[in-house]
Amino acid sequence: MMKAKLTDWIQGFKDDKSKLVFYVLALLALILMVCGSFDAGMSGDEEIHNTQAAHIYDYYKTFGKDETAAVVTETYNLPLYGQVVDNFAYALSRWFGISDVMQVRHTLNTICGWLAILFTSLIAFRVAGRKYLPAILTFILFVFSPRFIGHSFNDLKDVNLVTFMVMGLFYLTVFLQDFPKVKKSTMVMLAVSIGLAMAVRVGGLILVAYFGLFGLLRFWQLSRQGAFPKGSTGKEFWRLIKYGVLTSLGGYVLCLLLWPYAMKAPVEHVFGSLMSMNAFAISIRQLFEGSMQMSSTLPWYYTPKYIFMTIPVSVIAGALVRLVTGWKKKDWFWTFFLLFCFVFPVFWIIVTKANVYGGWRHSMFCYPTLVALAGIGFYSLYEAFSKPVLRWGLGVALPLVLLIGPARHIFANHPYEYVYFNEFVGGVKNAYGNYEMDYYYHSTREATEWVMAHADTTGLEPGKKIKVATWHPSSVGYYLKQDTAHFQCVFSRIYQMGNNDWDYGVFTITGMNPEWIKNKEVFPPKNTVHTVDVDGVPICIVLKREDKSDYYAYKAWQAGKTDSAKMLYRQAYAVDPDNEQVLENMARIYLDEHEPDTALFYASRWVRNVPSNATALSLLAEASFMKGDVQGAMGVASQMKKYMPGDVSGYWIAANCYLQQRNLQMALNELQALVAIQPFAPAYQLMAQIYQAAGQSQAAQQCLNIASQLQ
Repeated sequence: MMKAKLTDWIQGFKDDKSKLVFYVLALLALILMVCGSFDAGMSGDEEIHNTQAAHIYDYYKTFGKDETAAVVTETYNLPLYGQVVDNFAYALSRWFGISDVMQVRHTLNTICGWLAILFTSLIAFRVAGRKYLPAILTFILFVFSPRFIGHSFNDLKDVNLVTFMVMGLFYLTVFLQDFPKVKKSTMVMLAVSIGLAMAVRVGGLILVAYFGLFGLLRFWQLSRQGAFPKGSTGKEFWRLIKYGVLTSLGGYVLCLLLWPYAMKAPVEHVFGSLMSMNAFAISIRQLFEGSMQMSSTLPWYYTPKYIFMTIPVSVIAGALVRLVTGWKKKDWFWTFFLLFCFVFPVFWIIVTKANVYGGWRHSMFCYPTLVALAGIGFYSLYEAFSKPVLRWGLGVALPLVLLIGPARHIFANHPYEYVYFNEFVGGVKNAYGNYEMDYYYHSTREATEWVMAHADTTGLEPGKKIKVATWHPSSVGYYLKQDTAHFQCVFSRIYQMGNNDWDYGVFTITGMNPEWIKNKEVFPPKNTVHTVDVDGVPICIVLKREDKSDYYAYKAWQAGKTDSAKMLYRQAYAVDPDNEQVLENMARIYLDEHEPDTALFYASRWVRNVPSNATALSLLAEASFMKGDVQGAMGVASQMKKYMPGDVSGYWIAANCYLQQRNLQMALNELQALVAIQPFAPAYQLMAQIYQAAGQSQAAQQCLNIASQLQ
């Protein structure tokens, strides 16, 4: 029996060469992707999820006695994630004694990414009438989607959800096509997909909703077509309901078994976690459209715009073709199925004003069906023409030509494939300084290993270590563990480096002021000794400290030795006149000493280098105000409001300038604009004084009451 099946399988390759091409492509992609994972660095969330995986391992090992993995606190929300692949990776590393747990994670995640590509292609295979050419086209389009490939190396938070979601959609496709004669194996695999998706993130519940929606819609379509024997429609309807309930329930039970937090309260914790996630949402500064914005206030089109400027143009073109050609009687259901599964999650993010950041990784699970649409779209062009030149030119050659850019990016910039922008925005170089680059800190591995390879450790005194500063110590510290005898990881933000003791610095450009990183006169900084580049622009820099005058100056200033601090800061300024910490601290020192002219000198240089830096502008305004240059301070306030419309500092400075000019109404206008952005007790107190001076006692008292509540 088994030999006969194998013979049939081999014969299938002989009968259909495209089948052989598909499987060879899939195998080759798996090998290349897994090999590529060995070059990947840590992503930004790996350390905390690996820690939670250790807690979950202990939970099962102690049969639930160690409940750390299942207890949510005010500061720890990781139990809300099932993170089943993280847990499996940790268990494998423990069982086989593998010390490099990150590589285990990356290999497993890459396999999951490959499975997502494979199942997406199989959806195209089924929807297009069990033909391998659309599956091949879909596979190629997906494997040359740089953002997804880059995330598949180390993003266990998002890629695994993509995998199990698309597995679920594939088995749902099989279910809907085979109904009412559905195989038990299909139902089992659909249940497994639902369970695993939920055991990654509770949002995997959407598969159950899809099952209900498309199951009913498909039933309606089949009944309209007379697909059921006469008089059996009701019976088949209840069969659908029974299959749906059993499959969904099976998936739910599997989820509970794999998710300790859900196991403790199977209903309350599962559904409650959907709401609880919002309680832990944090607002993160994001570079979008050339300015730093808080993730909680990003424009509604943030996610769709990010998607369409970071996916291959070929995918967009193929999907558009299908959306034009795919509404015939025999096609409309599956076109709608694929389109809805792409559009709905994005629509929901927009409607609910979800707090998203880091590009569109939170909605990555919607991408596979768009790729399937594209693959089928190009195949429809292939079918539409009879002449070989047109068939192969439009249906096969066109998508491959459009993929030249993404393919070049992948091979030229490995392992930073995910730092990709398509031709619509002019590629990475045009997007640089306008949108986030290495927002998941992949490049810290290469930078850290460069430091370890090039730092001179021969002259170190006994007990001394080379201090490597970074604002992301989890990844830098992980790779420095290879040589703890010579290296030590220390935390520092790049703008505070002058206040800290360090020898080398490793910093991705994420979070840096866009005007600074686009100013080639001052960036990369003078003491940069290495950069990690994508398409010729730096996404991570390595700094080497040759002089510590700024650090010793800061220590002296903190100790109250201001004259010594100024002398040392002048030395540091001579070494690097664009050292931001020197410029900031000298401006503050001279403001404290009521020497506004000297403070203006340092603050002005900082603003010249980075015109939108809030701290620099504030110091410049304060110096101008102290000097009596109210108009100059007003000009700075206007600059602050222009560059930082969501920041209240510019309005506060402007209000005080108007008060200095005794223009109470304009001062009141600025304060009202300020509190409309952010309730601020001192602003209400100042408003109360203005109202009191104007004889409006009731309004003054209302402001004082609000100020009291805010304090």
